[in-house]
Amino acid sequence: MRIRATAAAVFGALALSALAVPTAQAAGTTAPNVTFSKMKVNAGKAITVGATSTVKVKVTYTVTHPSTLSMSGIATGPVLYRGTSAKAADNEFISDDPGTCTKVDATTVNCSATLAVTAADLYDSDAGTWKEGGLAVNTSGGSKWQNDLGTIPVRRAAKLTADATPEPVKKGRTLTVTGKLTRADWTKGTYAGFSGQSVKLQFRKAGTSTYTTVKTITSSSTGALKTTVTAGSDGYYRYSFAGTSTTSSVSAAGDYVDVQ
Repeated sequence: MRIRATAAAVFGALALSALAVPTAQAAGTTAPNVTFSKMKVNAGKAITVGATSTVKVKVTYTVTHPSTLSMSGIATGPVLYRGTSAKAADNEFISDDPGTCTKVDATTVNCSATLAVTAADLYDSDAGTWKEGGLAVNTSGGSKWQNDLGTIPVRRAAKLTADATPEPVKKGRTLTVTGKLTRADWTKGTYAGFSGQSVKLQFRKAGTSTYTTVKTITSSSTGALKTTVTAGSDGYYRYSFAGTSTTSSVSAAGDYVDVQ
């Protein structure tokens, strides 16, 4: 859930579980005395979000607490945020449901949660490195925010096409390979041309499994790609983009050319 409101609003989803615990078990109005560690979001892999998609990722983490503190009255969950503090951030995602925790010993639990990252709640400028944090809420609304538990890239999804013509073609003749590189525009909910990017034209000979780079070209102001090669043998042509810190890598499906 993306939060752009007061800290009190953040308590919503996590507190629902904690508030189900009888008041007698309440941990008090002070912040829960817990500490987060070993947080892993999406197994450490970048989160790639399409123009209109919602990406749900698994998060694991450990919570430690005094042996005298019962975790039954405390809900915990992961936070993704931008800025210096999870509590003060105006752009962050918090798990819609509290983490499910398993007791390790008298002072430790291992937890797992699902975090949803939604394109509709992102600006294009949000692409880049996000910080990982934790939030614990007790039955009386006391909260513990913890910052700087790690980082994870959140990237705009890219798309790439390739079309080689003419097909079939005589050996030694010129092939023209066109295509287009686009990436998610979260603000508009669509895909837009990605200009000025280095894109590799690659070829895989029929009967083999490996693509080799033929040449590197630059996408136009609209993301368009166009180049020529000399037809040599049957095989597949594709474009491949390595990605950037804000945009995912992508390779087009290979376009088969019959060389006669």
